[in-house]
Amino acid sequence: MVAVTQIADGVFRVEVEGRFETVYIAGPPDDRWVFWDGRVYRGEFTDRSGRARPRRGDRGSLRQSLTAPMPAKVLKVMVAAGKAVKKGDTIVLLEAMKMELPMRSPADGTVAAVLCREGDLVQADAVLVELE
Repeated sequence: MVAVTQIADGVFRVEVEGRFETVYIAGPPDDRWVFWDGRVYRGEFTDRSGRARPRRGDRGSLRQSLTAPMPAKVLKVMVAAGKAVKKGDTIVLLEAMKMELPMRSPADGTVAAVLCREGDLVQADAVLVELE
């Protein structure tokens, strides 16, 4: 059983099988962004009847964004749009503070869009790749 309790504007407490999670939701009704467990989700949502309500301009699929954890330089992009990836695959290699930061796929999926290029300087939270 799943129980959802709103604890503040845009902040929800979700209980699943005795585990509690905090979920943040932002954006207008037709373009919601969901922040959960360090990840960003954006995509198809349902109304109370359970019918799918796709976002305007979207194919209705669930997308997950891979973002830069801090300001960094893109050293290598290892995927292209349309490529299938497995959970844990390195997608983008960043360099920050003289360290290499491999950005890994959080789940199995397909690359929907690559939004960075090798040599780019990116800010914290910049979207690098979108996955479906």
